[in-house]
Amino acid sequence: MTPDFDYFIVLADMRTGSNLLELHLNTLDGVTCYGEAFNPFFVGLPKLPEMLGFTPEKRDRDPSALIDAIRNAPGELNGFRFFSTHDARALGPALDDPRCAKIILTRNPLDSYVSWKIAVETKQWKLVNIKQRREAQVTFDPAEFAEQIEQRTEFQRMVLNKLQTSGQTPFYIGFDDLNDIEVLNGLAEWLGVRSRLNELSRHLKRQNPELTLSKVKNPEEMERAVSGLDRFNLHRTPNFEPRRGPSVSRYVCAAKTSLMYLPVRGGPEAAVERWLAELDSVNVQDLLTDRNQKKVRSWMESKPGHRKFTVLRHPLARAHSVYCERILGTAPGAYIKIRNMLRNRYKLPIPEDFELSDYSVEQHHEGFSAFLAFLQKILAGQTPIRVDGLWCSQVQTLQGISSFALPDSILREDELNNALPELARQVGHRHPPRPIASDPDSPFTLAQIYDADLEALAHKTYRQDYLQFGFGPWLPSGA
Repeated sequence: MTPDFDYFIVLADMRTGSNLLELHLNTLDGVTCYGEAFNPFFVGLPKLPEMLGFTPEKRDRDPSALIDAIRNAPGELNGFRFFSTHDARALGPALDDPRCAKIILTRNPLDSYVSWKIAVETKQWKLVNIKQRREAQVTFDPAEFAEQIEQRTEFQRMVLNKLQTSGQTPFYIGFDDLNDIEVLNGLAEWLGVRSRLNELSRHLKRQNPELTLSKVKNPEEMERAVSGLDRFNLHRTPNFEPRRGPSVSRYVCAAKTSLMYLPVRGGPEAAVERWLAELDSVNVQDLLTDRNQKKVRSWMESKPGHRKFTVLRHPLARAHSVYCERILGTAPGAYIKIRNMLRNRYKLPIPEDFELSDYSVEQHHEGFSAFLAFLQKILAGQTPIRVDGLWCSQVQTLQGISSFALPDSILREDELNNALPELARQVGHRHPPRPIASDPDSPFTLAQIYDADLEALAHKTYRQDYLQFGFGPWLPSGA
């Protein structure tokens, strides 16, 4: 019988029962778990000077070499334990390798946290002789607990995503399963090893069998803190938008000044570009754009002290501008096919062909309201209409930009009159020009149709933008 894998990794964390799982694995003939092979402070076990010929220093120089040594060590199947605080350089190769078996060990995070606090207090991390057991009551720290949960959740989410996207299936085992011989033998079956457990080792003893509430000095505070956790993500804003790339070709560099504009589409792009051109007394056509990542990196390296900035527009104003220019508009760049689909298939009250004299402000309000509501379906992926860069959330756009270049400044459109000249002064301009406001929307401005219902629709459609950037109700320029 040949094992189904070349080696294994136990993905766990402190006080989840990984010592006990390792003991059970090592009880299987031909199976060896080499402890915390990539703990930053030791290799394998705390007092072990080296393992398989690797000192901590040698391991740190080449983590992959230790993985190879574990894989090729004598025995039927070998592996190691890995925690979220261990050397991440070892995690990538293991997760990428389908011949590495992934065992994911979990435990109630509150029990794990309290157990960890007691171990820190008593300096007792394992218990072999019950007579040597040390007891302690610890103080529950809500902030510390929240930080530990966040770190471990992010680690588990990253591991899960990596396995999902690579089509790998892990073996999940819980802390309470570590005393279930049938589950453990099921793990052996899944690993593809020949040996089975006839009985469970009793070498390690349960250290803190009491009720969790009795182990802490402030149980009431602990109960309050735990009850305040949003375990079921009730307050998480769902986001079904596709991830966006950095759109490097849209970045705009000033002709002479060390400024780079990272545009959020649907914002005041033309106004900012006009200002950049005026700053260096050139035409807009002389600005540096339509470049690849290599050229943009070269510009950044050649401009020490440069500043990168982006500009946000109020979500309601942005949606209205896009509606006027791309949905109602007929100039080059207008989304004629999308407009026809919105009108013909989804029955949005958008005129087919209209003369401005026949198009009323009431019609404009009705059509824009319907479009703003329909954007919710587009962003949720409920329609065949693409999530265009002009109406995707600004949060998603910035996340894409930040995957390549982090902006030094995130400005708001209503503060550009002072913010842009101040930015220019930071890179050496003594008397920079003030920007000219964007052209008004046509055929009607947002001020002509604005009401609380439109604001509520915008907030519902772009909840993340309102939340992350602190937008309040829209106000006309100068209000």
